[in-house]
Amino acid sequence: MIYIFMDDKNAFIDIIKGNEGLIFKITTLYTNTADDRDDLYQEIVYQLWKSFSSFKEASKISTWMYRVALNTAIFHLKKSKRNVATIPMDLEILKLAEVRDSVEEEKIQKLYAHIQQLNLLEKGIVLLYLEGKNHEEIASVVGLSTSNVGTKLSRIREKLKTQIIKTKHTWN
Repeated sequence: MIYIFMDDKNAFIDIIKGNEGLIFKITTLYTNTADDRDDLYQEIVYQLWKSFSSFKEASKISTWMYRVALNTAIFHLKKSKRNVATIPMDLEILKLAEVRDSVEEEKIQKLYAHIQQLNLLEKGIVLLYLEGKNHEEIASVVGLSTSNVGTKLSRIREKLKTQIIKTKHTWN
């Protein structure tokens, strides 16, 4: 068992470095510019540091970090009263596995463009789902019941299908 103390800067830095991709993905999904991404990244790291002592190892460190990061991102957007505009997703930024088939790559890019049109909570749920988190882990991060996560995922799938059909894109 690893014990983490608030004054242990090295442990905190190691945890941040080990999970930079998680923070980067959230900042990319919830901001529109590089400056906003940098600001949100700093705010998330600050909030993680502030609440570092509250991590009780009841969940995985990444689950706890997702919870803090998503809450910070949503609060940050509401506080600044910005409208969330859709932005194109770069697969390299998301660190997705290399897709050798250009048709598949195009489909994935189109899917992420549709994901950008979802509301803040839906984006967070989809991000966690695409990260391979199970319903219980997603529920823990976003503060919903496990059954509500399943329901929301079903509704999000239907919403995405409707968006895709409206834009006349077909998926195999």
